[in-house]
Amino acid sequence: MLRRGFTRVTTTALTLGFAFLYLPIALLVVYSFNASKLVTVWGGFSLQWYGEMLRDQQLLDAAWVTLRVAFTASTLALVLGTMAGVVLTRIARFPGRTLFAGMVSAPLVMPDVILGLSLLLLFVSLGVDRGFWTIVIAHTTFAMCYVTVVVQSRLLTFDRSLEEAAMDLGAPPLKTFLVVTLPIIAPALVGGWLLAFTLSLDDLVIASFTTGPGATTLPMRIYSSVRLGVTPEINAVCTVLIGIVTVGVIVASIVQKRSLIRAAKVPGGAR
Repeated sequence: MLRRGFTRVTTTALTLGFAFLYLPIALLVVYSFNASKLVTVWGGFSLQWYGEMLRDQQLLDAAWVTLRVAFTASTLALVLGTMAGVVLTRIARFPGRTLFAGMVSAPLVMPDVILGLSLLLLFVSLGVDRGFWTIVIAHTTFAMCYVTVVVQSRLLTFDRSLEEAAMDLGAPPLKTFLVVTLPIIAPALVGGWLLAFTLSLDDLVIASFTTGPGATTLPMRIYSSVRLGVTPEINAVCTVLIGIVTVGVIVASIVQKRSLIRAAKVPGGAR
């Protein structure tokens, strides 16, 4: 008979796994408050590197470009991914459905190097000047696939009788989707947007292939600085990024939890 709960083996394995994943991140955060210029030698607590980070204009410009790219790409990915998820869920058969589903899923498993190189060749063949918008297009291309998976999984468990009731009361299909469907699947949309935002925020490989003059993202800036040696200022920048991603994950979890609580209360209130 199998023993339930945590045993010494499972507890040890879980502890080692979390330590392997998060201990380097914790050390990075701790040493971002290091007063010493040597990242491996603790010289006391200090916030000076955060001040140096805020005075580095090139770093701030790269951060601003990254935020604009992430916001634009994640918003476009949300729109396109939602439409793709609706098509794959609501339309059972149409010409090219298998090809369309495969094209949506391909960037999920395709190496970033291949995706970045293919987009680079596309932009070069079209004679497009690489810069801000080419990075946005590239990030939208792979981020929308993740949004599609999230939205599609939510629509598969959606109660279609709610839409049918709205249309029986005279609402056209578009209004039914905007008024009934979208509010119900809103937590999935928020989660998909935050996932796309996070993926765009920390992308390095694809952005390196599709960038141009004046469009250096923060991960590219960090990578170019790290090649010359890790500095406490870089640790401070990475700590800020970790904080942004953490806040995004917490917000998505809260929204999803509240949605599940509201959904659980509806049947009881309807009785």
